[in-house]
Amino acid sequence: MMLGLSLLAVSGLILVAADHVDAPSVTGNAADITDMYTFQGQETSNLVFAVNTQGLLSPNATAAASFNENVMIEINIDNTGDNVEDLVIQAIKKGDKMYFFGPYAPSTTGTSSSIKTSAASGSVAISKYGATPVTSTENGMKFFAGPRDDPFFFDLGQFQAILGGTASGFNNPGTDTFAGSNVLSVVVEVPKSMLGTAASLNVWAETKKKQ
Repeated sequence: MMLGLSLLAVSGLILVAADHVDAPSVTGNAADITDMYTFQGQETSNLVFAVNTQGLLSPNATAAASFNENVMIEINIDNTGDNVEDLVIQAIKKGDKMYFFGPYAPSTTGTSSSIKTSAASGSVAISKYGATPVTSTENGMKFFAGPRDDPFFFDLGQFQAILGGTASGFNNPGTDTFAGSNVLSVVVEVPKSMLGTAASLNVWAETKKKQ
């Protein structure tokens, strides 16, 4: 496991965890998770999971950036409140497509994972930078994989000024440090009925390298 991000996701609310700077072994490559979002879909019976990787991509770098066939993106879902994944949704690149598995109950939990091929849920062609985004719908789920504008807003300069004692708080509006930079995103929209009956979910994402 290269990185994990955790958050509490309550149906109907938008919640996010973000982390744009990591250890050198993962920063800037396919294992680097920048942020994760969980929110109710336009169809209110669905829940959307979005995992962004490879942050701070310039427009020039975005065209060359790619997902790695040896790195799996795994969304973990705890629907019993014990902070152990009860369901997983896995995404892995093969060729020019992203293949998805789950949600299903994993045979092992924690830092090691395997893919249950019989739980395949769909695939989507990986969108190209500057081209029309490609989505697919299979088995009641919707899928996307490809470059997107980094949606996370953070005023790094003002934050540093606060830490340095030259400012007492953030400006409104602030300056978006990430404006003009991109990420590679994996987005899955899932019917809530596939996630159990819990009123709230604990959700976190990991990237895991093939051993």
